[in-house]
Amino acid sequence: MRARVGAAWRNDAGSAVAESSMVYALLALLFFTVLQGGLIVHTRNVLIDAASAGARFGALADRTPADGAERTAEVIAATVPGQSGATVSGTVQDRPDGPVVVVTVRTQLPALGFLPGPVDLEVHGHAFQQ
Repeated sequence: MRARVGAAWRNDAGSAVAESSMVYALLALLFFTVLQGGLIVHTRNVLIDAASAGARFGALADRTPADGAERTAEVIAATVPGQSGATVSGTVQDRPDGPVVVVTVRTQLPALGFLPGPVDLEVHGHAFQQ
């Protein structure tokens, strides 16, 4: 079979440029979606670690859950930019195996691109009280 020469090939001129720009746009969309998801997961993990550290601090014998909440707020302000306004609370829950200090962090992350509105996060840290 012979290759067609003539008008049929001239109609395909420039189609590679159009196809590649569409593929690049989809790749950029995918990249930024994965980047935003990674940022949300990373921030959530840092907040969980801060809440857990605050709960352990508040569970010490000479400390209160309020001290743990204060320590959590300090850690968040030092490690997560823009999250110094997070709502942090500390409480004691009575459980069958003993009292547990629970530090709760509530905050919002700004939407960076494709997610609608701010992303609400609520994490908890637990520690047995001594």
